[in-house]
Amino acid sequence: MTTTERRRAVPARVRIMCWLLLLMAVVLAAVCLVTRNLLRQQAHDHVSSALQQEAQEFTEVAKGGVDERNQRFDSAEALLVHHLARQFPDDDEILVGWVPRDGGTTLRQEGGGALDAAVLDRILATPFASGVDSRVHWAKVVVEEGDGGRGVFVIGYLVDRDLAEVDATVRTLAYVCLAGLVFAGVAAWVVAGQILAPVRLVRQTAAQITEQDLTRRIPVHGKDDIAALAEQFNAMLDRLEQAFATQRRFLDDASHELRTPITIVRGHLELAEPDDLPSVVRICTDELDRMARIVDDLLLLAKAERSDFVRPQPVELAELTSDVDAKVRALGDRDWRLDGIGTGTVHVDPQRVTQAVVALAHNAVQHTRDGDRVLVGSALRDGRVSFWVTDTGPGVPEADREAIFDRFQRGSTPGHRGGAGLGLAIVRAIAEAHHGRVVLLSTPGEGATFGIELPSGEPCTAY
Repeated sequence: MTTTERRRAVPARVRIMCWLLLLMAVVLAAVCLVTRNLLRQQAHDHVSSALQQEAQEFTEVAKGGVDERNQRFDSAEALLVHHLARQFPDDDEILVGWVPRDGGTTLRQEGGGALDAAVLDRILATPFASGVDSRVHWAKVVVEEGDGGRGVFVIGYLVDRDLAEVDATVRTLAYVCLAGLVFAGVAAWVVAGQILAPVRLVRQTAAQITEQDLTRRIPVHGKDDIAALAEQFNAMLDRLEQAFATQRRFLDDASHELRTPITIVRGHLELAEPDDLPSVVRICTDELDRMARIVDDLLLLAKAERSDFVRPQPVELAELTSDVDAKVRALGDRDWRLDGIGTGTVHVDPQRVTQAVVALAHNAVQHTRDGDRVLVGSALRDGRVSFWVTDTGPGVPEADREAIFDRFQRGSTPGHRGGAGLGLAIVRAIAEAHHGRVVLLSTPGEGATFGIELPSGEPCTAY
């Protein structure tokens, strides 16, 4: 299995949870790191402020040069002793007074700890007024007496405890973040499951759908994107179910229609005698011609699904109507009359329109007798162009008005002669390819008017 296949094998629910946890982990880690740095910076700022404050207080006392009773300090040592005696250092603060004496030093320390001698030596030796040595932040103030006496006031601060408190706070924050990650992971797992439930239903339903069973649908809840996906999937299933049903019905009807002429041809050939050969040839030829017409009509209906089935172009309606009228008069011995001629330029496919009107005229011939009146006409009004054929036949029963435009449907009207039931289906396909519709007006026993109504505007494309 390749890397891509392994990645695709991971369920979407797991990927959503993992990405969410990864994002939260990165954010929470950044929060902990930034919080730690800010707290440590605050601790160092607090130490610097405390050192600066102690140094400022000692400097002010040294500049005054007198104690509370206005008595002057007679030496730097006296100043240091006096100042140290009145200080109350914090637990982490160390105050040191240093003066040279008899070739050695005098040390006095106050505070929460002792300053290592080596560290103190380095602090006294450095020319800087503040700094960091080992774990001690320090500052110093040098006092010079007029008689050459000298003293140094050193302030030290141990930051270990403050930094330990910072680390403890960050650890607590990390534990809280870890608990939050666990809670977020559980919540992400539950929420992702709820969100993806319709998707799982889509997958399961798609896996169970076969050509024989397209009835399953997905329950739709809510109005979010997932619900919209389920609705679209159900709509797709509706279209597929209708398409498969139409296809099965079409195949059944087509096989039935083609089986009949095949049976007739085979029967005559099997039973034919030498003396019957001319009549057998004539019958077989007629049936083969009928099969050819059925196949041609089926191919035409199949082409109706293509985008180039109709090719509209500007056409003079009066000229097109006259041409159609001249062509339909050859279909049978009827009393053909021109019922109306529209005038103006329309955008239609003249060949397809002619084919549709001829099919309607042929249908009228099949339902009338010699000498019966058949009217053909056209009209242009309100942006619509209409073509119609009116006959004086038996009319169309109410129950058949929708079905007769389906494939292989002939209707229940007595007296119908010939045809495979594809003519009116072709008429409807041509009308719908023009974004139009078929029209039927009929009163049983008083004839019928079949027509098509199309847009007359700019050239259109097939659906």
